[in-house]
Amino acid sequence: MTSASRLRRGGIAVVLAAALAVALTVSLSAGLLTTRASAAPELPPVTPEQLVASVVAAEPVALAGTVAVDNRLGLPAVPGLPSDGLTDGTSTARVWSDGTGDGRLAVPSDDGERTYVRDGATTWAYDSTDRTATRFPSRGHTPDADAAKDPAEVARTVVARLGATSVLRVDGTTEVAGRPAYTLVLAPEPGERTVLREVRAAVDAQTRTPLELTVLGAGTDPVLRIGFDDVTFGPQDPALFTFTPPPGATVRDGTAGTVEQPGPGGPGGTPARAAAPTVVGEGWDTVVVGRVPQRSGDQRGPDLSALGTPVSGPWGSGREITTNAGSAILAGDGRVAAGAVGPDVLGEALAR
Repeated sequence: MTSASRLRRGGIAVVLAAALAVALTVSLSAGLLTTRASAAPELPPVTPEQLVASVVAAEPVALAGTVAVDNRLGLPAVPGLPSDGLTDGTSTARVWSDGTGDGRLAVPSDDGERTYVRDGATTWAYDSTDRTATRFPSRGHTPDADAAKDPAEVARTVVARLGATSVLRVDGTTEVAGRPAYTLVLAPEPGERTVLREVRAAVDAQTRTPLELTVLGAGTDPVLRIGFDDVTFGPQDPALFTFTPPPGATVRDGTAGTVEQPGPGGPGGTPARAAAPTVVGEGWDTVVVGRVPQRSGDQRGPDLSALGTPVSGPWGSGREITTNAGSAILAGDGRVAAGAVGPDVLGEALAR
């Protein structure tokens, strides 16, 4: 199933996954498949503030690498929707970057491969299983769960957006994918109402590129870890950052900043679109509020009645879902709020 197909058929699942990812990144990854850390390398001392500043200021560099992801977020399965890319477990991907903004991501699936290519103003999503290619304007495009598998970009966004509301420290050094790195730790300041305990980023000592990101909740095990198993820095083949749909492929146009649902008339029908989610709050307490797209005619949506538990407040009534990294509320009026926070914070966001 293509990325675009999952967006059209799985609007609520995408909103939930994207909301939690955005709450972590404001989006929004290891035990990884292998233990990559070795003896701590000796590196020049650096203060947490210097390390954060260097990560934010560092220019992206060209690279290629294999990424391993361990997802323990505890997102619920949604009856009637495909769960690939959303359920707990381990996965891998290949990442390429040209260092100037273009990139490529290849995600193996059970029966093929999903490929994402950013080529200047256009981003392509292609699934080899049903040979469907969807193009989006790069600016404003809301990616699906697959796209949040580049540890460098995810961690850089986390550090930039959480740094100002975090207690920072450098927890020594480590080695990731054969590269010496500093371990940067971000913990919420007192008063932040997140359910997360801390975020740890392994930062490459030379390039200041994040090599691994680990998110810790209330328990001792990570709820999300994403990092390189291997990585090579240097110029990449320019052909990697262009995409031409294969002969016979179905080509569709996506829309920036929206989540699509199929419209009447089946796959060829006009999709209904929901506005992109909005962000309430900042830092660790960020909440993402969106709306479940309404279906028309005889189109049947996913069965949400069994999800979570009933909840109500000044904002109305709905269903509350709790995960290992936060919570979500599905309001009866079609709104959905999610974040790395408790339901009370979500209720406040919905009541605004």
